[in-house]
Amino acid sequence: MKTFKTLILTAALVCGGIMTANAQLGGGQKIVYVDSEYIMENIPEYGDAQEELNALSTKWQKEVKAVYDKVSEMYSKYQTEMLLLSEDQKRAREQAIVDKEQEAKNLQMQYFGAEGQLYQKRTELIQPIQEKVYTAMKELAQQKNYSFIFDLASGTSVLYASDKNDVSDDVLDQLGNVMQTVRREDRRKAGAGTVGGNTGSTSGGSKGSTVKPKK
Repeated sequence: MKTFKTLILTAALVCGGIMTANAQLGGGQKIVYVDSEYIMENIPEYGDAQEELNALSTKWQKEVKAVYDKVSEMYSKYQTEMLLLSEDQKRAREQAIVDKEQEAKNLQMQYFGAEGQLYQKRTELIQPIQEKVYTAMKELAQQKNYSFIFDLASGTSVLYASDKNDVSDDVLDQLGNVMQTVRREDRRKAGAGTVGGNTGSTSGGSKGSTVKPKK
């Protein structure tokens, strides 16, 4: 699965390719940026998905811990009774402890492994949202003739970025045509950068300064 940062980079490259001909003809390249974290925070569906993933993670962690606790209980009991056991009994108890520990490790991998259930669920819930954001950015770039879109949240070193080149809100407005996002006017209220406030389609939202609230 492509990560969101990979999708952002792909969008930049695709948009750059679309506009290369214009740039070669002498037109100035239009370079803008987004804050992908801010975008995702203002998509209620993303917040809901994160809550579901956190709930599953907590539930599965408890299940794994319960098995490991059983291993500890079995080992403590074995140490207490060891002097009273025959060699055959010792070997049987030791093997039972090893088997139970392996069961705990297998369960942990089943839930939290690289291809485990948490990864699969995250792909199921998050990837469709990421792809919609990518599509919205691509459409916006084509409409506005942007050559490149960079992501400030990607970890790339940026020494200076003017707020007037931040199109995060424009991406959210574009995205509001296909899915629910926090309204632009609500995003701009103090502390409105989190999911869970008043929501609705952003298409046709008020166009104000691009300076956005930060947590």
